[in-house]
Amino acid sequence: MRQFLIGNQAFDENSPEFQLQLEDAYEQKLRPLCCCREPPVPMYIARMDDQFLIKRMPLSGRQHDPGCPSYDPPYELSGLGPLIGNAIQIDAATGAAMLKLDFSLSKRGNRSASTSPSEPSKTVRSEPKRLSLRAMLHYLWDMGELTEWTSLWAGRRGWGRVRSSLLNAARQMNVRGSPLSDVLFVPEVFHQEDKEGISARRAAMLAGTQATSPGPRKLMVMVAEVKDFSSARDCQKIIVRHLPFPFMIDEGAWKRLSARYETDLELWRSNEEFHLIVISTFGISGAGIASIEEVAMMVVNDNWIPFENIHEQRVLERLSGLKRRSVKGLRFDLSRGQPIACVTLPEARPAPVAMFIIPANADEDYEVALNEMIAARPEMLPWIWRVAEGEMPRLP
Repeated sequence: MRQFLIGNQAFDENSPEFQLQLEDAYEQKLRPLCCCREPPVPMYIARMDDQFLIKRMPLSGRQHDPGCPSYDPPYELSGLGPLIGNAIQIDAATGAAMLKLDFSLSKRGNRSASTSPSEPSKTVRSEPKRLSLRAMLHYLWDMGELTEWTSLWAGRRGWGRVRSSLLNAARQMNVRGSPLSDVLFVPEVFHQEDKEGISARRAAMLAGTQATSPGPRKLMVMVAEVKDFSSARDCQKIIVRHLPFPFMIDEGAWKRLSARYETDLELWRSNEEFHLIVISTFGISGAGIASIEEVAMMVVNDNWIPFENIHEQRVLERLSGLKRRSVKGLRFDLSRGQPIACVTLPEARPAPVAMFIIPANADEDYEVALNEMIAARPEMLPWIWRVAEGEMPRLP
């Protein structure tokens, strides 16, 4: 059972009065402290589905004890590592993340839509300076703690919980001086009995994106679940769940999207339990038509955990029935020719475990990078599945 300091008082997270204390602390903007280590680790309070939850501050996971539910594996094991201090800068005083983007949030003229690459440029850059659309999606998923899983959560994570997690994460991020949540649109779960309320809230959120003059117009960022794709005159429609209207994308951009995300689309179509997540910048024309400007995608499993190939999904499926917590590593802007920890098991004993899946086409450079990554984290035990050598090894 965890203990937290709120003000000058200590509380057990399972105590009857804990929710009331969190509500009071939320209103007073007090920052709770996790007592898993000394000195205690600062956290923040989020409101989700009329509940108040304590969440870890951005990139503070490594400060917690490995046995603490708020512990997070070292970000150097994923594609997040190269972005920290460059494309993502953390304000030490507030914990807010300041994001530098490589895509625009405004549109001039009639520039055609583009796709965020599923594979970054082959040009080697030691320090990525800006965040791609796909990397932003990964960062939102990671900071929203949607990469984590335990069997205790089975049946409790749907789009409503995903949406709340993404919006809470976005409130801890700033883009060009304003909270990302101001420009992030995540469709609300549709309920027939609240149809008019949902429509009014959506209209208020999207009001600033509709073109009203010939000059530059504001774009927003959408994260949504794809329901289907369909053809239209000279373009394609992306139909997302929980919305009564589609998003238009021109034919050229659609062909590039289909080519770059061929693997994600193939995985999504292979199993009806998988979900396809789209992130895009979009605007609304004077005629009221929503059009996509830039777009990226990723596939997630039935527990909303991202995966990039069937081998990763097999590992996630095996882990999904276990009570111990697992954390999925994400690639962000790293190419698939660079290793990352597929999953980490922070509660494993005698030490946390980093799980690596080595593709059949891994070359010498890949092996060198893998060995360096493992050597740099001696506090973690490596688990390695070399796909070319056969079936998955026994889980640690």
